[in-house]
Amino acid sequence: MTKPLPPGISLGQFNAAIAEIKQVVGKDYVFLDDITELRSYRDAYNTTNDADFAPSAAVAPKTVEQIQKILAIVNDYKIPIWTISTGKNFAYGGPAPRKAGYVVLDLKLMNKIIEVNEKHGYAIVEPGVSYYDLYNYLQEKGIKLWIDCAAPAWGGFVGNTSDHGAGYTPYGDHLLMQCGMQVVLADGTVVETGMDTSANSKTGALYKYGQGAAIDGLFTQSNFGVITRMGIWLMPEPPGFTPFMITFENERDLETVTDLTLPLRLNQVIHNAPMTVDLLWEAAMSVSKRQYYTGTGPMPDSNRQKMAKDLDLGIWNYYAAVYGPEPMMKNNMEIIRDTFSTIPGAKFHFDDTRKGDPGWDYRVKLMQGIPNMTEFSLLNWVGGGGHINFSPISAADGKAAMTQYQMIRKRAHEYDFDYIGEFLVGWRDQHHIFMLMFDRMNAEEKKRAHELF
Repeated sequence: MTKPLPPGISLGQFNAAIAEIKQVVGKDYVFLDDITELRSYRDAYNTTNDADFAPSAAVAPKTVEQIQKILAIVNDYKIPIWTISTGKNFAYGGPAPRKAGYVVLDLKLMNKIIEVNEKHGYAIVEPGVSYYDLYNYLQEKGIKLWIDCAAPAWGGFVGNTSDHGAGYTPYGDHLLMQCGMQVVLADGTVVETGMDTSANSKTGALYKYGQGAAIDGLFTQSNFGVITRMGIWLMPEPPGFTPFMITFENERDLETVTDLTLPLRLNQVIHNAPMTVDLLWEAAMSVSKRQYYTGTGPMPDSNRQKMAKDLDLGIWNYYAAVYGPEPMMKNNMEIIRDTFSTIPGAKFHFDDTRKGDPGWDYRVKLMQGIPNMTEFSLLNWVGGGGHINFSPISAADGKAAMTQYQMIRKRAHEYDFDYIGEFLVGWRDQHHIFMLMFDRMNAEEKKRAHELF
């Protein structure tokens, strides 16, 4: 494959710019070889030509000063860059740039945990700090704080927050729990947000707003600057934690479950984001599709029903937890039981009956901020390791949930794919995550996946 070049840039200009960048970071931190170095900057689940999102180069700075110098060089040559932190947001493009030829600015070497404050419950981290990194740091130091992590543990705080990501503890709204940033603008100017705009401020990670306009959000899901430091709030380890699961027998139960969940969230009876998970998502944690269906196209309902019975799962499987002192948890759990027991066939499950089940153990870890990689077990559902996620937002409303579910399931079935999805109720919103599984070694299947999206 011919190496892609940045749009409008000649090979001579590209080589000259790369030579200058090597002077800034050293030749060992500029990556050019398509086979041995740049392969890791591709979209592993791309459904089109491999070259469509191939970078021309990648560079890994270690300091803010190096970033400033790199930005000056690429501005001189008019070379576009694509910034990543850990680059592990697979199923949403991963580390690959959105256009071929961009230079990837890889912040993985900026991986310092700058500060952890146990009393006030926060950490200040660089972009390369992963969920594993901070979790292990807290464990090693005996610090009684929980992180909130996305499902893949190798993801990072800065990248996920910048993408408006979410997690599974009461601190699951990651942008809400972000406090203070350091950002390098395109012209090299370093900007501090919030209280850090004041000289010698000691409250940059304590109060989000500071003086004047609150601008942190400008630097999320945007290309207005390179985030080089971020404050994140961490949850004090609660005195108690009780996870639970409720299974529901009928497809239409999604509507009622969603409508019953909203007041429980708004009144903080349930503190974290409850997940209403489709049968196939849960089943894929422990079995493959071929164990229950060897035909083509989506799994028939009769096979789904047998799978649900064998694995003691519902058509929908609801996960949440209660946190706090024992009397508070007991009171909240009674309200939750009374609420969902009104749905015919609802069954409650706890650690005493579900522990050891891969789906249960995976969710329980996430709901207490323990990073893990279990979600990748889902890729065994059809084999071939390909998946793309589509995550539309709606109101936390039962009819809206059913409309989205029926529409996306219908489309998936039209293209001979299974519907595999889950719904997460945030504060007043609902995230619907549809996971399209396909065999990335199968050209025809990749083509169908691309056409579906």
